[in-house]
This record gives sequence, C-alpha cells and structure tokens, in this order.
Amino acid sequence: MKTRFLIFCLSLIVVASAQTTSFEEKVTTSSNVRMAVTNVGTFGNAFRGYRDGTSNESGEYPAGSGTEHLFESGFWFGGIRNGSFLVSTSALDAPQGYRTGTAGFEFTGPVGSQLVEQSSFKDSPFYSPFAVSHQDYVASYTDKNLIIPGTNNPIASHTQPLYIQVNQKTYNFNFAFSDFIVFIDMEIINLGNQGDVNLLDSFYLGLWANTVVRNINITPPGSGGAAFYNKGGNGYIDSLAMAYCYDHSGDVGFTNSYIGQKFLGASDKFGFHHPKLDSTFKSHYNAWQFNVPGTGTFQAPQGDAQRYQRLSRGIDEDPCWTVDNNCGGGTFQEQLNAAGNRSDLVSVGPFRDFRAGDTIKVSYAFILGEKLDDGNPNTDNTDAQIAQFIANAQRAQTAFNGEDVNFNGILDPEEDKDGNGKTTRFILPSPPDIPSTRVEVEDNRVDIYWSNEAEASIDPISQTQDFEGYRIYLTKLGFDVTGVSNLLRDLIPIAEFDSAANSIANDIGLDPIRLASPVKFDGDTNVYKYKYSIENLLNGWQYAVAVSAFDTGNEEQNLESLESSLLANNFRVFPGKTENEDMEANEPYAYPNPYYFGSSFEGKSNFQEQSRKMVFANLPKRCVIRIFTPAGDLIDEIEHDENYNGSDIKWFETFGSEDADKNRFSGGEHAWDLLSSFTQIISKGIYIFVVEDLDTGRKKQGKFTIIK
Repeated sequence: MKTRFLIFCLSLIVVASAQTTSFEEKVTTSSNVRMAVTNVGTFGNAFRGYRDGTSNESGEYPAGSGTEHLFESGFWFGGIRNGSFLVSTSALDAPQGYRTGTAGFEFTGPVGSQLVEQSSFKDSPFYSPFAVSHQDYVASYTDKNLIIPGTNNPIASHTQPLYIQVNQKTYNFNFAFSDFIVFIDMEIINLGNQGDVNLLDSFYLGLWANTVVRNINITPPGSGGAAFYNKGGNGYIDSLAMAYCYDHSGDVGFTNSYIGQKFLGASDKFGFHHPKLDSTFKSHYNAWQFNVPGTGTFQAPQGDAQRYQRLSRGIDEDPCWTVDNNCGGGTFQEQLNAAGNRSDLVSVGPFRDFRAGDTIKVSYAFILGEKLDDGNPNTDNTDAQIAQFIANAQRAQTAFNGEDVNFNGILDPEEDKDGNGKTTRFILPSPPDIPSTRVEVEDNRVDIYWSNEAEASIDPISQTQDFEGYRIYLTKLGFDVTGVSNLLRDLIPIAEFDSAANSIANDIGLDPIRLASPVKFDGDTNVYKYKYSIENLLNGWQYAVAVSAFDTGNEEQNLESLESSLLANNFRVFPGKTENEDMEANEPYAYPNPYYFGSSFEGKSNFQEQSRKMVFANLPKRCVIRIFTPAGDLIDEIEHDENYNGSDIKWFETFGSEDADKNRFSGGEHAWDLLSSFTQIISKGIYIFVVEDLDTGRKKQGKFTIIK
C-alpha cells in the first residue's frame, strides 16, 4: 500500500472546512462537460482541483480531454433601493478563486446545507420524480447574511445586502444532441427585511465568468503565471444573448473548442421576458481585463455603483462596438478577439417593482462546442469556425423553450402537450433507453453482452415505440495516449444491427447477435439477450467499447433518428492473459521487458513519473506480487484479485475510465507504476518479482529490466 499522507491530510482539511462553512462542490458527470458547481452560486473552481488533491475538473470539455474552459463564474444581482445602487455577487475577479467570507463572494447557505443531486433515471441512486435532467444539482443560497453562518466572522465588504434568496438548479443530459450544455435554472425571491417591502427597482442580474481555454495536459494550470491565462479571444453574439471565449494563442491544436454563457429567458409577475419579445427588456454585454480595476471600458468595476452600471448598460451598445472611431486599437469587437485574460458579464433587465414576496425566474446556460477547422488561421474566428458552437447554442434555446414552440412567451392551447396548463420547459426528444451492458475481457478478445429493454422505449414526443437497432463501437489502437482525448470522436462504429424488413436503416435484423438462450452471470441480475465478440485485439493496450440503441426517427414530427448515449455506456477494456490455474505450466512474466522510458502505450501527462506502467501477466485469480532488488530488498507489494480495476496506480486515473469500475481486465494481469511503496522513483537495473498464489500458497519467481 503506497503512502499518500499529504493528499489524505489535504482531504481532511477540505472536509473540515466544508463542514464549518457549508460549502460543497460537485462536478457534472452526465454530459460531456465536467463543470464544477457549488451550493453558493459559483461555477468552476479556479483550477484548485489540480492543486488540492481532489482532481476535480473546473470546466473540462470534452470529458477526459484535459481541455479546460472556465476559471470561475457566478451571478451578479443589482437594484436600486431608496435611491442607492446595490449589487450582490456570488463571484467576481479573484486571483485565488472562491474563499469563504472574502470580498465578492457574498452568498451563503445555512449551516449544514448541501448541493443536492437528483436524477430522472429510475435506476439511479439519486432518482427523484422532481428531477428535470439526468443529473440535477439543487442548491439554495442568500445574500442576507453579513456574518458567515456558524461563525462570528463577517463577510468582507458586505454591508448592504439585497435580501434575496436564490433557489438554483443545474441540469445536464447525456444525450449526444445536448451533452455540451449545462443549464442553470433559478428562482430569485425577494425576502424583505424585517417587515420592510424591500422594493428593488430596476433590478438586473447577470452571469459573470472568467473563461480560460487551455489544455492542462499540455500546459499545467497556472504555469508561467499570467501567461497561462492571457491567451483567450472573446466575443459576443447579440442575437443569441451569448458571450464566448476560445483559445487564441495558447495550446492551439489541443484546444479546438468554445465556451459561452447564454441567457435563455426570464419571467416575473408581469409575464415572460426576452429581448426578442419585449422591447423594454434588454440583454447587455461587458468585458474587462481580469482583476485590473479602474473606470475604463476594459477595466474591472469597483463598488456597487460601478457594478450596477455594468449590469444595466453594455459595451455592445457603444458606437465603438462596430466602428473604430479612436476606440483605442480597433473596434471593441476587434480588441476582444485579440489575446487576453478577460472577465465578461451577460446581464438582463430591468425587472420592475421587485418587492418582498416576489419571485423572478431566470435561466442561463453554459454552452460548449467544437471549433471547426476551415483552413483559416485559428485567430480569424470565422463564421465557419464558430458554426457548430452557434448550432449548439440554438439547440440549448430550443430545449429551454420546451412547449413554447413558437417562442411567443405564451402557452398556446395546441402547445400544452402535458395538459398541466403551464409552459413546461427543458423538453428534449429522447432516444431509446441505454441497453444494460456487460463486458468480458479475454486473451486478444472482448465479448460484449447486452439486454433488450431498449426495445420497449417510448419516445416522449411521438408517444410511439420507435426502437430500430443497435450499434457497437470500438476505438483505434492508441486512442488514449495520442493527441487530445475525445471519446465521442474516438469511438468508431464497427457493427450495426437493426429491425428487419421495415425499409429503415439496413434491414439486417437482430438474429446475428441474438443468443440462442439468454445468459445470466453470478451476482448480476440482468438477463442478456445479445452478444457481440471483438477478436484480434492486442494485449496490453487499452480500447474503449460501447453499445448504443437507436430509433427510427419521425418525419412527421421532424425528428431525426436518435441514439442512446455512448458516454453513459462505454467501457475501457484491457485484453490480456486470463486467470492462471497452473503457474508451473504458464509462468508469470512482466512486460514490456525490458522497460524503456516513454513506452508507446504509456502516454504523456503532467504526472509523468506517477503515470508509468508495467504489467505482470499470467497471474492466479488471487495472489500477491512482491518486487525486490537483486540484494533482496522489498520495493513494493501488490495485491491482486478478481475485483482489480486499476485504481491503485495513477496511469488509470489519467488515461482510463473516469469510473474505475468501468475499467475491465482479463483477470490474469495487473499493472504497476514503477514506484516503491513509499512512492519513490526506482532506478534502472534488474529486478526480481515473486508471485504468491493465495489459494494454493505456491510461489513463482521472475525478473525484469528497467532501462531509462
């Protein structure tokens, strides 16, 4: 067992701090976006996950790629009370990110409050009939507290609260057509103040963000100081009420994506509000150099009056937005497209007559999307390069619109599909259910089994059973250790089977994969009806496999064929030797042997010395592997059994599945990180290993060589 005392101590500190301050952070895992969400209204984690031992992503997309997009984000709320401008913020420009009680982080939850997880999946441990998406995070926080709850410590510079409560939900779905979105759905409640009506006039709110697009597998977070952060290009699309950022000149070629924060819609006691429907209701955009205070256009506002001004008026309304009339280096849009480290703010309002007891409902979304290659320089930020990202934003708006199909802010009689008399939002078409899948790994081979529950799926829009068939996917050799990982891109369809004789798809039928008799496995309640085998795989290498179900689509409803999520149903498989029942006939061995620094199946990471990998093979089902120097000094001891999932070394955390239980092995192999039991790097030379079969007590010795 390797000692990890420092990480353990850091974890204790984080847990103790969370219990005192009621701060909780989780990461979205259902979609292809890994975004940190907290219960105090912040998003992203200032990359502290790479420093505090949690390894929590901040705003990674695609999942597992190492491409981060978000330093930190949060909401600003502002209004006029008794002639005074007041603004409360859940986050703002802070080089160290969120710190409980520091200036600008003015929202808190009650002592013991948590970030509650819910899911619409009935087989999820977080299932709730009130869940909207595959993974909801629910929180409630307020700016009314001047003192950090549970302490005697004041919140710095927070003396004039708005007395509002925010009930926030974030949604993310695993559907391929929406897995690039994190929705934010909020209720803002005016709490009043000890019986006062707390009238907040001309109330505005906005989503502030410091977006930073870099690949942390190429450039570690914060390396080079300010140079890590100041490579972003920014922009704003007024017709979409969306700000965006891309990597202008940082890790170009390893960061081909955009991030944006987009306003979707709002409602209050006066009705629905959106700039396209209400001429008195506006969206505004502002941007400034991160943490550079001042009164200039691109300087960070200080104090409530300046922040309210940014909430209520945008630089997109200035003539310099489109015309360079001595604007300081080009139009504002041209200046924003140059490399820099900027914060920006997408705000909306005004909301009128916001009194105690009133509620405002508002929805935003973080949008991620691929930056397409059109042959032009990355810095051109052309219409073709941003086209997919814009399409993703439009899908987010359509999902938010829900039953309000014509987007007029009114529920027309023919739109009330669920008959509840209210506009139901966040409606997405649904592919067939994900097939329950099991993977068995053998020598140069993988067998994939799955059940047939997807065939009974009913589409929520067409209300028909529209299952059509299954697809099987496999990655190419070395997908995990070359380039930037993007699992949706790397999974390649290798087989498809569909309903026969209905003139849809290929009419292959399901008989070629149907088992003669259903199969069950010990400890597994699923009944498997289908099997597909992949042969001639190379031992020692990682592959990803997936099975999806797809439907027929519906021309009358203008629905294309939809496919169940690959991200939610993929496995990392490692073909290799199976359990060894006779070590005399089949001696255990190590590979690659000799081991060379930088082995091709090892990959590169920011934790290179912790991400080495050598494999012991021909192992019994249950055994202990001991590694010695030629002098007989014990270097490390490894326990192996049938539950092995790779979680004992860093390599699999870096290159394997996010969920270690989805790493599948052949049973007779176990990887080692070439570190001693005290995490010391071992030197080159010849080493001896001894395998002890725990069931029989027999031992077998081997050796290997390390050449660096």
